[in-house]
Amino acid sequence: MVTFPMPIFLPESDIAPVKARKQEFYEGLTRWKLDSAETAAERGRMVTIEAADYEQALTRFNHLAISNLWGDGLPLWLPTPQRVQWILRGAAAPESLVLGKMPPRGAIVTVEACALALAMAGGRPEYLPVLLAAVEAFLDPSTNSDQLQAASGSAFPVVIVNGPIRRQIRLNSGFGCLGPDPQRPAGASIGRALRLMQQNLGGALPGTGAMANYGGMRYTNAVFAEDEEGSPPGWIAHGTERHGFEPATNSISLAFASGATNIRRRSAKKETAEEDALQGMHRMADFLRTPNLHCVPGWTDGTPGVLMIPNIVAQRMAELGWTQKSMRDFLWEHSKIPMASLTRSGSVSWIEVDSNPATRASLQLDPWPIAARPENLILTVAGGGHPTNSYWLQGYSPAVVGRRIALPSDYDKLLAEADRDLSCGSDACAVD
Repeated sequence: MVTFPMPIFLPESDIAPVKARKQEFYEGLTRWKLDSAETAAERGRMVTIEAADYEQALTRFNHLAISNLWGDGLPLWLPTPQRVQWILRGAAAPESLVLGKMPPRGAIVTVEACALALAMAGGRPEYLPVLLAAVEAFLDPSTNSDQLQAASGSAFPVVIVNGPIRRQIRLNSGFGCLGPDPQRPAGASIGRALRLMQQNLGGALPGTGAMANYGGMRYTNAVFAEDEEGSPPGWIAHGTERHGFEPATNSISLAFASGATNIRRRSAKKETAEEDALQGMHRMADFLRTPNLHCVPGWTDGTPGVLMIPNIVAQRMAELGWTQKSMRDFLWEHSKIPMASLTRSGSVSWIEVDSNPATRASLQLDPWPIAARPENLILTVAGGGHPTNSYWLQGYSPAVVGRRIALPSDYDKLLAEADRDLSCGSDACAVD
């Protein structure tokens, strides 16, 4: 392994250190293979902090994290050996198992590295199975994470979780599911841990390893549960519909997005239910029709984005005869962009230079659909029981990757300990 700081790869930087070790690069590119000794070396050194008490140690560690570019600017938990071992109780695989290399820097990702990041992010052991599945999906070559990590489009991973584990670890599917929730903190910790790995293992530091102009959603990424219980009868859970997992399978689905926007879905006056439903569908489709080119990388096999609708909206639409399929078909059909609009904005040239022949050939279509087929659009139920808004995570995703979640044999014990530690974890929680 030849490890360098990321800034030397910026334009006009001094690459003398690379030239001095070019033979190692040649050998690494032509003969490299993973062995246990190399993986152990990647674990790095243990940091010792001398302090009078825990509070002082915590403060000094956070100062150290800032000065060494290990953190995200927010306070971190101490990843002590004891805390990391506690987190590792959530792993069904050995801590030394290698999951891959984190791009663009290429540091080795192990189960232990995931546990360490989750420890720093304030996570718990029962969250680790979800993080491991998300990391596996992130590292799947079809996601193009090696490019999206470093590109300027501010891409961030979106992780949708299905199965009983959603409720077991208190992952939010309701009000505020993409933001902070003291009763349901799992999504923030899991997403923050993934982001810390992207930075500390992948080298995705702003302006060097990650050229994202704005970096929105990059503190915690987006990790949320689908509201399966609030979905109307017949509505197929995302993990089953997109990836073919059996219903009630613990699973994650990962896509990349480059934006997050609220859509005012509900009509304002005394429209009939039918009028409100149709107007809301047109308003959402109009929003998806933006010639922003975010959908080009995922035109054939990925997704133009993730549209989240509240459970009360999904249920009311079902009462009016709309199905999951008919809603998606409508949105796809009515979000097509007239070729004149694509031409006027210069969007045509971006499609013409795309590497996928099928995407380039799609320019024969007028109006131009934002995806090759309706099924590419992710339509999911989440966001609480208020009818006014829906939410659009603008896709930037050549693939949507699913993974089953593997649980350790004593997972029930971890859940019991979480109930003990956090005091409320059911729908009957006193704070509710």
